[in-house]
Amino acid sequence: MSEEKLDSAQTGAPEMDQETYEMIQQLFQLVRSDDAARLKGLFERGFDAPNIRDGKGNSLLMLASYNGQFEMTRVLLEHGGDAQIANDMGQIPLAGAAFKGNTEMVKLLIEHGADVNARMADGKTPLMFAAMFNRLEIIDLLLEHGADASAKASDGSTALSLTQMMGAEEARTHLEKLGFNSSH
Repeated sequence: MSEEKLDSAQTGAPEMDQETYEMIQQLFQLVRSDDAARLKGLFERGFDAPNIRDGKGNSLLMLASYNGQFEMTRVLLEHGGDAQIANDMGQIPLAGAAFKGNTEMVKLLIEHGADVNARMADGKTPLMFAAMFNRLEIIDLLLEHGADASAKASDGSTALSLTQMMGAEEARTHLEKLGFNSSH
């Protein structure tokens, strides 16, 4: 078995039998291979575990959305995938999609209840990631859905201050044109 399998003494969870472990590994492989049709078929036959996580805390949805697998992400969301589940590093699907610049994925996640003001472990929001990497369309989308441009990360940084720190001039100018400034 891989290093990802932890016994009950380490996790407090019941120990997993080999058959269950192998089935879970196959599910993660379906996501890695972007086989949405096959996963959808499993859900339609009664499979009900869209939020299982790997040894790093990545849910099936986190992996699919981060890797830009739109149809796989849609299938997971339609079958109960939770867009708010963070991995062990505190990363959430919406922030990952904003970081990657995947506007369609951001839209899909928001349509299925992703919190535009959710915070990562360091307090950063999806808007901050969009701003740091000049993702102007995503900035607008997040703001349209209620993102708080004045939110502060754990270190006190805001979306605007992060644009300055990262040299994201287009995003800085865009936020300033929208009326956000260093005192906002």
